[in-house]
Amino acid sequence: MTVVAPGIEIGLLDRPSGKEGAMPLNGLNHYTIRPADLERTKDFYVDILGLEIGDRPPLGFDGYWLYCGGQPTVHLIGPRAQDAHQAREPGPTGLFDHIAFSCTGLAEMKARLRSHGIVHEERIIPRDRQTQLFLHDPDGVAVELNYPPGETV
Repeated sequence: MTVVAPGIEIGLLDRPSGKEGAMPLNGLNHYTIRPADLERTKDFYVDILGLEIGDRPPLGFDGYWLYCGGQPTVHLIGPRAQDAHQAREPGPTGLFDHIAFSCTGLAEMKARLRSHGIVHEERIIPRDRQTQLFLHDPDGVAVELNYPPGETV
């Protein structure tokens, strides 16, 4: 239970959503930046802020997963062929690429996305069989939803 005000507690599934059957987003998983200078940005987060370079799956493009408290919290990605068609060019601060959530309820979310006509991409990470769904919010911000391997079909 979470105390939201003196005498008022809510549980994860009790949170006010106004909709029955809401798919739970369990927590922020990571955020991803496409920096203007990959190495300079990595050095800042590691040398100045104290994050640690950690394990990263073989994703087919350069980058780093930076860990905070043992968790891969900041993902830095280098140039990717799939980004070449995008009109957005990194400015001096790079680009915010996407935000990711840890989730449960993969089948329900896929059905919800289909029923609302929301285009998404599904990927399964070969190393641990985690399923990821990638979509965009109405303003074009990329959203990544991560589901545990036990929900992968």
